[in-house]
Amino acid sequence: MAIKANEISAIIKQQIEHYSSKSQAKDIGKVVSVGDGIANIYGLDNAMLGELLEFPHDIYGMVMNLNEDSIGSVLFGGDKLIEEGDIVKRTGKVIEVPVGDELLGRVVNSLGQPVDGLGEIKAKKYRPIERIAPGVMTRKSVDTPLETGITAIDAMIPIGRGQRELIIGDRQTGKTAIAIDTIINQKGKNCLCVYVAIGQKTSTVVRVYQKLKQYGAMDYSLIVAANASELDPLKYIAPYSGCAMAEEWMEQGKDVLIIYDDLSKHAVSYRTLSLLLKRAPGREAYPGDVFYLHSRLLERACRLDKEHGGGSITALPIIETQAGDISAYIPTNVISITDGQIFLVNDLFNAGQRPAIDSGLSVSRVGSSAQFKCMKKVSRSLKIELANYHELQSFSQFGSELDASTQKTINHGKVLMEVLKQGQYVPKDFTVMVIELYASQHGYLDDLPLEKVHPFLDSLYLSISKLHPSIVSALRKTRDLDSQTEEELKQAVEEFKKAYNV
Repeated sequence: MAIKANEISAIIKQQIEHYSSKSQAKDIGKVVSVGDGIANIYGLDNAMLGELLEFPHDIYGMVMNLNEDSIGSVLFGGDKLIEEGDIVKRTGKVIEVPVGDELLGRVVNSLGQPVDGLGEIKAKKYRPIERIAPGVMTRKSVDTPLETGITAIDAMIPIGRGQRELIIGDRQTGKTAIAIDTIINQKGKNCLCVYVAIGQKTSTVVRVYQKLKQYGAMDYSLIVAANASELDPLKYIAPYSGCAMAEEWMEQGKDVLIIYDDLSKHAVSYRTLSLLLKRAPGREAYPGDVFYLHSRLLERACRLDKEHGGGSITALPIIETQAGDISAYIPTNVISITDGQIFLVNDLFNAGQRPAIDSGLSVSRVGSSAQFKCMKKVSRSLKIELANYHELQSFSQFGSELDASTQKTINHGKVLMEVLKQGQYVPKDFTVMVIELYASQHGYLDDLPLEKVHPFLDSLYLSISKLHPSIVSALRKTRDLDSQTEEELKQAVEEFKKAYNV
């Protein structure tokens, strides 16, 4: 891809011959070299960074390098049809994607074109994929929960609307499963969802679409797919396109959940483009501006104040680690940008714990301010109890005899871990979680065999909702566990426990 001396001289010769028409070079250029999806162009003096360029054969590119004597452009089509000497024109536009309600229920590519075979999308509005994130003065603090329906997250690592919570872990530890369950749980909660698949296999994206369709979630969802087989430039712009689509709804005052699955592959595609554009490599061969790559994307997730519509974008970026190494370059970058992380570990996953969340390394920096009061009361000591359990469990492996107090703590911890187990595609209502956590926290399950914990909890909720509906309705109405409701709940649990033991 190096520019040869004879090519340079030919360009200079042409420049002298057509000196009078130099102004035309500001909007028209010529391809000097092309290959690997990158075109080097001479001319286009007025071209802007991120501008869309028009190549022959209806192929478009985007300006990514502004060199002193040439322009580096990535191509959004095959480079086989582009030849040296081809004319390139400026469009005067940046990349725009269709936005609006017409996109709901659809699967589109990075440019907003439908790929689901359901016909054309007749969008009335378009937005640039890049924009500056809303300023601090237009934002509101995060205080409304985004319910995931997953007990371990809603109890210990609560996510608020407008928050950025990282899902991080090795391959095949259930990262996408958490994201899909969260989308399914938004049914009837006035929250639109955007799932951005970056570098995933086509079969994986099809499976996600089918599951969301099966559970009725596609009615309020949109999938932006830049599959593994697609060009790196399309993978690079995919999350920005998805974010632009989400921002349109946010500015209409709606709440939006956006999943980036995953940003590790996004960083790799950007590294590929940067190296082909001959940008200097830095740590792990990533370019120096790779932090800005994700910070400018995730900063766009926020909650706006009422004067600016009151909408929100909640971002759940996913990062894949290698052998649990969260100190690698891209993981540490994204951890520092987000408001907390949900860390999934292989050991727990292989031991049958689903979701395999490490309660010690996982954190939400928004914390209990994005939690219902009733959930806050029943989960206050959960993290500490699990930490004690894990510490004593590792310690007990070296000793043969344990005192009664230590054995009690370990048994209680095992029960809590069992309570936090949850199958996929079965998100829970917060009232179910509160009742289950109340019963487990107060020791009503400690004498049960582990295999009977879930049958007991299922029967308990059915019993309370049938015999004491006032408890469930009070929780749903006030979102709080006041002294009167707590007393009723205590009596109901004790009553059920006696009957269950008989």
